[in-house]
Amino acid sequence: MKKVPQISLEKAVALVKDGDILLQGGFGMTGNPVHLMHALAETGTKNLTFIGNNVGEAGIGGGRLLRNGQLKKMIGSFFTSNPEAVKAAQDGKVEYELLPQGTLAEAIRAGGAGIGGFFTPTSAGTDLAKGRETKTIKGVEQVFVEGIRGNVAFLRAWRADTAGNLSYRMTEQNFNRAMATAADLVIAEVEEIVPVGEIAPEQIHTPGSYVDYLVQATLTLEDLGSSASVSSSRKTSETRMNMAKRALKELKKGAVVNLGIGIPTLVADLITPENDIILHTENGMLGVGPAPTDGGGALDYPVNAGKIPVTALPGSSYFDSADSFAMIRGKHVDIAVMGGLEVDEKANLANWAVPGQPLLGVGGAMDLASGAKTLIITMMHTEKDGTPKIVPSCTLPLTALKAVDMIITDLAVFKFIEGKLTLTELMPGATLEDVRAKTSAKFEEQLA
Repeated sequence: MKKVPQISLEKAVALVKDGDILLQGGFGMTGNPVHLMHALAETGTKNLTFIGNNVGEAGIGGGRLLRNGQLKKMIGSFFTSNPEAVKAAQDGKVEYELLPQGTLAEAIRAGGAGIGGFFTPTSAGTDLAKGRETKTIKGVEQVFVEGIRGNVAFLRAWRADTAGNLSYRMTEQNFNRAMATAADLVIAEVEEIVPVGEIAPEQIHTPGSYVDYLVQATLTLEDLGSSASVSSSRKTSETRMNMAKRALKELKKGAVVNLGIGIPTLVADLITPENDIILHTENGMLGVGPAPTDGGGALDYPVNAGKIPVTALPGSSYFDSADSFAMIRGKHVDIAVMGGLEVDEKANLANWAVPGQPLLGVGGAMDLASGAKTLIITMMHTEKDGTPKIVPSCTLPLTALKAVDMIITDLAVFKFIEGKLTLTELMPGATLEDVRAKTSAKFEEQLA
């Protein structure tokens, strides 16, 4: 069996040339080839096109290349996690292209499989579809996306053997597996390198035929940035918890459920084994459990889409981001509970961008909104200034068309019944007069 060369970080990054398209694995800093990225930041290599879910954190990973001025363009799904990336894009210092997270993963998988492109319902009717070919397939509007390939891919795996076979740890598969297939030159940074035969065939996630070079590098907590430990800053209140409790009532036993950030995250705290809910996270895990209580962080546990360490319940499974979004688009996720900025009378959702605010990332929102069988939106009924958020027509950039099934606010519960926005329930302490006064959309009433 062939032997893949093991080289130093310095020799590895010398293989990246000015103007290259660089694919970088990782979801946040989990599965992120941070040592390769930092070594590249020590070189004079410039005019790079960076492709990854996000550009690291400020001054960490790809964020260090950005700070150095080595990036000409960045293509990804969620730049908001790095304020420096948002500012560079909005100031015109770096070109950028936003893709929904699942579209990004699938485009890389297509590029690696020699497929020129594909049609997807994700982003249809939104700003991200502008300038792209669209086609109605079986009654569903779909958007054409070209496959993505790069000159070089930097990966992070947990173990490799000397033949270049790679094994990933927990949720570290994310974008790494697809990227291993989609570049002319693939360099994997790994925790340990073992002799051929020490990794069981069924534990090999990326065959060595894709890998050109190995670099051994040991992870530390510092390398993981904000993913290192469990966050204790979760915002909660009686009002928000009431909304979470109401959302929980909609989750049936055995349902596969994806919970977004914000109020939906609180639902996870309420789920018990008796609920028998299977939580899905788009970065590659089914069977998400509660946050660890033993002080362990991302070196010890998988992370969820909020980049927070979680536990794995019995029967859990791990997979890569492309497979995760295939579950979503393929209608294998029963319910998605997401936050919202606006919902209108036609069940359109806006929840990813506010003009003029430093937000630059759609993440998995568009995929989930259009792909889950049922979409529940949890949000405050109005903005802080009293502006209604349930409106006749969305004014903010759209996430998905005609996608919302239910809205749960601090004042009321609405359902779309036969396509009509319908008030079905008042929340504790709310009155019908409150709801009428603070809702600009027209709605039917079917209160019990």
